[in-house]
Amino acid sequence: MRLTHVTQLRLPFGRLWGYDVSASELGRQLPVSFDQRIHVGLGDRPGSWMAISFRLPSRATKELLADAWLAVIARHGTLRTAFARGDDGQPRLHEIRIDGGTWVEHEIAPGQAVNDAVREVLDAACSPYRRPSYRLCVLENATGVTVVIGADHAHVDMWSMLVIARDLMAAVDAGREGRDPWSAPAAAFVEHTTSLLERPSAPDDVRRRWADIIRDSGGAMPRFPLPLGPPEPHRERVEVRDVLDADDSAAFEAQARGDGVSTLALAVVAMTAVTRALAGTALRAIFPVHSRYEPTWHDSVGWFITNSVLESAVAEPRDAAAAVKEAVRLGSWPLADVLEPWGGMPVAPGMFAISWLDLRRLPVRIDSVGLDAQYVGAAIDTDGVMLWFILDESGLHLRCRYPDTAEARANVGEWLDLLVARLRTDARTSVRGLLRVADRTYRMERAARADIPAIAALLADDPFGAEREDAELGRYESAYNAVIRDRSNFLGVVRDDAGRIVATMQLTVIPGLSRGGSTRLQIEGLRVAPAERSQSLGTAMVQWAHDFGRSRGATLAQVTTDEARDRARAFYTGLGYRTAHVGLKRPLDGTAHRPSVGGGAYAGGVPRGGAAMSDIEERSESAHVPAPGEPSIPELEENENIAPRPEEEIADLLRAQPDTDEHVS
Repeated sequence: MRLTHVTQLRLPFGRLWGYDVSASELGRQLPVSFDQRIHVGLGDRPGSWMAISFRLPSRATKELLADAWLAVIARHGTLRTAFARGDDGQPRLHEIRIDGGTWVEHEIAPGQAVNDAVREVLDAACSPYRRPSYRLCVLENATGVTVVIGADHAHVDMWSMLVIARDLMAAVDAGREGRDPWSAPAAAFVEHTTSLLERPSAPDDVRRRWADIIRDSGGAMPRFPLPLGPPEPHRERVEVRDVLDADDSAAFEAQARGDGVSTLALAVVAMTAVTRALAGTALRAIFPVHSRYEPTWHDSVGWFITNSVLESAVAEPRDAAAAVKEAVRLGSWPLADVLEPWGGMPVAPGMFAISWLDLRRLPVRIDSVGLDAQYVGAAIDTDGVMLWFILDESGLHLRCRYPDTAEARANVGEWLDLLVARLRTDARTSVRGLLRVADRTYRMERAARADIPAIAALLADDPFGAEREDAELGRYESAYNAVIRDRSNFLGVVRDDAGRIVATMQLTVIPGLSRGGSTRLQIEGLRVAPAERSQSLGTAMVQWAHDFGRSRGATLAQVTTDEARDRARAFYTGLGYRTAHVGLKRPLDGTAHRPSVGGGAYAGGVPRGGAAMSDIEERSESAHVPAPGEPSIPELEENENIAPRPEEEIADLLRAQPDTDEHVS
């Protein structure tokens, strides 16, 4: 899911509506969590919220949306609470009752960006002491409905926003069908707060470790290790970066597994190394950890986050893993008790926080791609650095917020640049790319533009390739542009230990509805340099391709080969392939034979010569009629309809006699 900022949020233009619920007077007082007390204690202010936006799968009326929203509120207790100042000025949490209300249109002024209009609405509605402190908004236009839900952070976290989005869509569907969306309310956040308050105090070793880290951080929570400018709030600068795509993310994870650590730990290695290089010190940061320790809280809405501290001094996987483990342990105890010697959390300008969220591991999921869902951060003034990592099916993404000063731009910018470069290098040099053949090691990596001449040379280094390949590199460069724009393609090159390109292949992941919605892996264009053939490099490449396909959800791999190539079929059979169907292909450049029916050929769906359909049917009476059980298209396996694409010239390649087992596409 895209992690973005309200100023960078992608929203369609349309009519902007907000739903005003009716809130009762304050009711019974409830316990306040440690983080809620700090957050709300800072008072009403713009930008204290977080939000999620998504497109509804199908259009819904505002009446249906209002009913669904009230059902969501009824399910989650924290959405029926509000804060007020006590006589001592401290925040008090109370129950409130929420009833139906009215839709209000929020005008988008001439020349005003939709983002700015949404920000104004959420800044006004989603503030700590508002009653309630959340807002349902919709953008309506001819193409559909986009939902934006914002809430003050005191009542939600990122996980909670997913729950709210999921539950709202479920309630809309239930409303259409006239049924209740769920049988019981979710566990209320206040119950979680109560359970934390009842936990025993932290042991002495935890207290000592907290004291050590705060002492080493200058008597406060950890701060960014490089200068940020004057120690006061400034307008923020927000950077959103897509760090690793799906393939590089999988490679990064493979390296983490090879090192025996988590993906997070390997990322901490990179951050530690960058901090050492630029600041000459250990990585120290505030480290939020979730407190949904039990499945009871998985479907709940609330601020299920507590703060810990991460200290990583050595940029090695095992050391970083130990640092992460310690941070989780330090954050598993009630902080009010741990931080009591400092009168609460000891804050200071320049604080540094790192958040990590792997959406793939959450028990709550939504179709973030199909819904165009986005996490949205608010615009604020800041004196510190906050770094969010999001890991999902599309890869690793980050968002960083820091003061917009000259010093911060230079120092945080350089830190981020080096971090992203390090993470990408770690991915591209991952063990996932290693091909071990006998006593030699090769590396598979995604092809770069500079590799085009070498790839073209490999494609032409074949008796048939020499005839069909083009010496003009411009055509290959255009094709390369098309390939890299389509993330279902992987164009790979194999380098030897001297860095020379010695092989190439293209992999395509093909989702489909056939075979129960199976995803296929197509292997094509596999070529091995003459000097490297007959050494099982081709076999290693195909096996690597299988692992690649599995990581992208493929359950079937397919290649094609000329039916006369006995050795090629034997090669594939040895790798587990079976002849499932006979592929058909034809050129699409207008040179193909046009079939005729009764002396007339179709042109744009109309038989040439003006023959009527009845005439064609009459002249077709003598055509072969399949016997019972005989496929009507004998060239295709029953229930299959896979005609390889014209560019899948695997058969031509396999006609080359030398080293057939290295030419599998």
